[in-house]
Amino acid sequence: MNSEPAIVHFDTRRELEAQWRVLLARAHRRLDLFDPDFASFPLGAVDVEALLRTFLRGGGVLRLALHDPAHIERHYPRFLRVLRDYGHLAQCRQTPKSLRHLPDSFTLADEVHVVRRFHSDHMRGEAAFEAPTVVELPAQRFAALWEESKPSLQSTATGL
Repeated sequence: MNSEPAIVHFDTRRELEAQWRVLLARAHRRLDLFDPDFASFPLGAVDVEALLRTFLRGGGVLRLALHDPAHIERHYPRFLRVLRDYGHLAQCRQTPKSLRHLPDSFTLADEVHVVRRFHSDHMRGEAAFEAPTVVELPAQRFAALWEESKPSLQSTATGL
């Protein structure tokens, strides 16, 4: 039995999106996402909406932290509907100005899977599956970011 985690390196948007979709499909309990603005992620795609809805219908919890919600507000109405429909299971938070210099980007699933870019200005990164030791450091970073961040992308009575 191989105890080494499955790590896949990527350096294009297409490869990032493919690995990210694999991670979403594997998630069952919790998704933690951090990116400065999520412009490089297909949050508005029909298949991603379906994956997120399936995940949340199954009782999963989604936590998204970002520096600036403007891209999501302008370009991802499907994702905003998911947030509205599953507000009890999906939360978004915006980082304080003191943390907006942080350039990394990562998504964690169930504390065992991660897709991360080493710098948000570039597509180069890696995906690791069934790799709790690889997930440990980004999970600690996410917990600290989440603690410091304030609610964002909140739904209202009229929608968003």
